[in-house]
Amino acid sequence: MENVRDPRQHINEEPRDDLKDVIVGFAVMLGFMTVVFAAAVIVKAMI
Repeated sequence: MENVRDPRQHINEEPRDDLKDVIVGFAVMLGFMTVVFAAAVIVKAMI
């Protein structure tokens, strides 16, 4: 039976830059929310 808690058995095969991932995720979400907000303002102005 394998020891699932042994860190030697779980080599990080794809190292990731966590800070870059967070920054990109934040920027994408901010951009999406900006578009949603702008659309809501335009719809509200038309009504």
